[in-house]
Amino acid sequence: MTLFLLNAQAQINLPAASSAASVTTKVGLTEVSIVYFRPKMKGRKIFGSDKSALLEYGSMWRTGANSGTKITLSTQAKIGGVEVPAGTYLIITTPGESQFNFMLYGDPSIGSNFSKIEENKILVNIKVDNLKSSNMVETLTFQISDLSEDNTQANIHFQWADASWKVPIEVTFDEIVMAEIADKTKVDLSNYMAAASYYLETGKDLNQALSWAKLFLAVENNRKYYYLKRLAEIQAGLGMKKEAIKTTKEALEKSKVAGDNAYIKSNEAFMKELKSK
Repeated sequence: MTLFLLNAQAQINLPAASSAASVTTKVGLTEVSIVYFRPKMKGRKIFGSDKSALLEYGSMWRTGANSGTKITLSTQAKIGGVEVPAGTYLIITTPGESQFNFMLYGDPSIGSNFSKIEENKILVNIKVDNLKSSNMVETLTFQISDLSEDNTQANIHFQWADASWKVPIEVTFDEIVMAEIADKTKVDLSNYMAAASYYLETGKDLNQALSWAKLFLAVENNRKYYYLKRLAEIQAGLGMKKEAIKTTKEALEKSKVAGDNAYIKSNEAFMKELKSK
């Protein structure tokens, strides 16, 4: 027993050949996490059609080192145009000269034991273009890239050696937000402004947004310059130019008192825009 403890304590802590890594991004209300291990090129030919390549075209791969690459979705999302439930999945790819085959598999525990693959556990199985680059990427890298302005789309982005591919992620959250608005504005006045802002940003009923904003701003302590700016934008959207100018003037004065230069400039630009119409 003593010998075992001594041996365990005497082991040298060395860096892993393929370091562990993860990347997490919220796309809409969906948390997308990729956990993987990052092999390095180390002078080797990584992808190719001959036996000298580490990963020969046409051979399935766990898309990383060790136990492979796993992606976790906190809610349902579309991956490569296919509906995928919330959960954790193994990314399996088959490299090719012009395209990679991308697969999401429902049992991450199989690692590289592809003989265990069951058809009913394959959720996504699509072709993606190999976006070859002349700039070699030494260490395998995953990113969640190209997040859209409306926060509904992004890409799973893989890069290693001269290979690169992207798989689109699409999410929806309007139904969830609308349900929360209906529920939480009943119990908490502070949610009215958040609801009004969401309606403004997504092009919904601005009359409803105006009603919520007014209820919120009826409390004097809530009349902060950043909330007033939102009210002015709603008023402008409804064609209420006179009211929008008055609200923007109050927002500008309060932003000057606060010394918030970003809002001062924003309110000044908005006032100029309103007066030019």
